[in-house]
Amino acid sequence: MDVRQEARGVVLTLRGEFDFDSVVQLREAGEREPVNDPGAGPVVVDCGALSFCDSSGIGALVRLWQQLSAQDRALRLSCVPPTVARPLALTGLDRILPVHADTEAALAADDHRRDPADRERPARPTERHHP
Repeated sequence: MDVRQEARGVVLTLRGEFDFDSVVQLREAGEREPVNDPGAGPVVVDCGALSFCDSSGIGALVRLWQQLSAQDRALRLSCVPPTVARPLALTGLDRILPVHADTEAALAADDHRRDPADRERPARPTERHHP
Protein backbone atom coordinates (compact mmCIF):
# COMPACT_ATOMS: atom_id res chain seq x y z
CA MET A 1 0.00 0.00 0.00
CA ASP A 2 1.15 3.50 -0.83
CA VAL A 3 0.14 6.56 1.22
CA ARG A 4 0.58 10.03 -0.18
CA GLN A 5 -0.58 13.49 0.83
CA GLU A 6 -2.12 15.49 -2.00
CA ALA A 7 -3.15 19.15 -1.91
CA ARG A 8 -6.83 18.17 -1.46
CA GLY A 9 -6.50 15.06 0.70
CA VAL A 10 -4.77 11.78 1.39
CA VAL A 11 -4.62 8.91 -1.13
CA LEU A 12 -4.16 5.30 -0.08
CA THR A 13 -3.40 3.01 -3.02
CA LEU A 14 -4.19 -0.64 -2.37
CA ARG A 15 -2.74 -3.45 -4.47
CA GLY A 16 -3.35 -7.18 -4.85
CA GLU A 17 -5.67 -8.93 -2.43
CA PHE A 18 -7.37 -7.01 0.37
CA ASP A 19 -7.96 -9.82 2.85
CA PHE A 20 -7.19 -11.04 6.37
CA ASP A 21 -3.44 -11.04 5.73
CA SER A 22 -3.26 -7.54 4.25
CA VAL A 23 -5.79 -5.44 6.21
CA VAL A 24 -3.20 -4.78 8.90
CA GLN A 25 -1.53 -2.37 6.47
CA LEU A 26 -4.68 -0.24 6.28
CA ARG A 27 -5.08 -0.27 10.07
CA GLU A 28 -1.46 0.81 10.53
CA ALA A 29 -1.85 3.56 7.93
CA GLY A 30 -4.92 4.83 9.78
CA GLU A 31 -2.81 5.28 12.90
CA ARG A 32 -0.09 7.34 11.17
CA GLU A 33 0.17 10.77 9.61
CA PRO A 34 -1.23 11.99 7.28
CA VAL A 35 -4.24 9.65 7.52
CA ASN A 36 -4.69 10.35 11.22
CA ASP A 37 -4.28 14.14 10.79
CA PRO A 38 -7.70 15.85 11.00
CA GLY A 39 -6.37 18.76 8.92
CA ALA A 40 -5.21 16.55 6.04
CA GLY A 41 -8.57 16.52 4.25
CA PRO A 42 -10.56 13.56 2.98
CA VAL A 43 -9.04 10.13 2.53
CA VAL A 44 -9.38 8.42 -0.84
CA VAL A 45 -8.79 4.69 -1.14
CA ASP A 46 -7.68 3.95 -4.70
CA CYS A 47 -8.84 0.39 -5.41
CA GLY A 48 -7.73 0.26 -9.05
CA ALA A 49 -4.98 -2.29 -8.44
CA LEU A 50 -7.03 -4.58 -6.19
CA SER A 51 -7.83 -8.05 -7.49
CA PHE A 52 -9.84 -9.27 -4.49
CA CYS A 53 -11.60 -8.03 -1.35
CA ASP A 54 -13.11 -10.23 1.34
CA SER A 55 -15.04 -9.52 4.55
CA SER A 56 -11.80 -8.60 6.33
CA GLY A 57 -11.21 -5.87 3.76
CA ILE A 58 -14.79 -4.64 4.11
CA GLY A 59 -14.38 -4.58 7.90
CA ALA A 60 -11.15 -2.59 7.60
CA LEU A 61 -12.88 -0.01 5.40
CA VAL A 62 -15.72 0.28 7.92
CA ARG A 63 -13.25 0.84 10.78
CA LEU A 64 -11.39 3.50 8.79
CA TRP A 65 -14.70 5.17 7.89
CA GLN A 66 -15.67 5.22 11.59
CA GLN A 67 -12.30 6.70 12.55
CA LEU A 68 -12.53 9.43 9.92
CA SER A 69 -16.20 10.15 10.66
CA ALA A 70 -15.26 10.81 14.28
CA GLN A 71 -12.90 13.50 12.93
CA ASP A 72 -15.66 14.80 10.61
CA ARG A 73 -13.64 13.69 7.59
CA ALA A 74 -14.74 11.84 4.48
CA LEU A 75 -13.62 8.45 3.21
CA ARG A 76 -14.05 8.00 -0.53
CA LEU A 77 -13.27 5.13 -2.87
CA SER A 78 -11.95 5.41 -6.41
CA CYS A 79 -11.27 3.12 -9.36
CA VAL A 80 -13.28 0.25 -7.84
CA PRO A 81 -13.01 -2.89 -10.02
CA PRO A 82 -16.00 -5.28 -10.32
CA THR A 83 -14.35 -7.82 -8.01
CA VAL A 84 -14.40 -5.21 -5.24
CA ALA A 85 -17.66 -3.51 -6.22
CA ARG A 86 -19.59 -6.73 -5.62
CA PRO A 87 -18.77 -7.13 -1.91
CA LEU A 88 -19.30 -3.40 -1.42
CA ALA A 89 -22.78 -3.71 -2.92
CA LEU A 90 -23.64 -6.90 -1.05
CA THR A 91 -22.79 -5.30 2.29
CA GLY A 92 -24.36 -1.93 1.46
CA LEU A 93 -21.07 -0.15 2.01
CA ASP A 94 -21.35 1.42 -1.44
CA ARG A 95 -24.35 3.39 -0.11
CA ILE A 96 -22.24 4.86 2.70
CA LEU A 97 -18.91 5.43 0.96
CA PRO A 98 -18.88 7.59 -2.15
CA VAL A 99 -17.41 5.69 -5.10
CA HIS A 100 -15.71 7.72 -7.84
CA ALA A 101 -14.42 6.79 -11.28
CA ASP A 102 -10.93 8.10 -10.57
CA THR A 103 -8.82 9.49 -7.75
CA GLU A 104 -8.88 13.08 -9.02
CA ALA A 105 -12.69 13.08 -9.03
CA ALA A 106 -12.70 11.62 -5.52
CA LEU A 107 -10.33 14.30 -4.24
CA ALA A 108 -12.36 17.07 -5.87
CA ALA A 109 -15.75 15.79 -4.69
CA ASP A 110 -17.85 17.58 -2.14
CA ASP A 111 -19.85 14.57 -1.02
CA HIS A 112 -19.05 14.18 2.67
CA ARG A 113 -21.80 11.87 3.86
CA ARG A 114 -23.07 11.66 7.37
CA ASP A 115 -23.58 8.43 9.21
CA PRO A 116 -26.82 6.87 7.93
CA ALA A 117 -28.04 6.67 11.53
CA ASP A 118 -27.90 10.49 11.65
CA ARG A 119 -30.01 10.98 8.55
CA GLU A 120 -33.57 12.04 8.97
CA ARG A 121 -35.93 9.17 9.31
CA PRO A 122 -39.36 9.24 7.71
CA ALA A 123 -42.05 10.42 10.04
CA ARG A 124 -44.04 7.63 11.60
CA PRO A 125 -47.79 7.89 11.43
CA THR A 126 -49.30 8.90 14.72
CA GLU A 127 -51.53 6.47 16.47
CA ARG A 128 -54.97 7.62 17.38
CA HIS A 129 -56.71 6.25 20.37
CA HIS A 130 -60.43 6.53 20.52
CA PRO A 131 -62.09 6.58 23.95
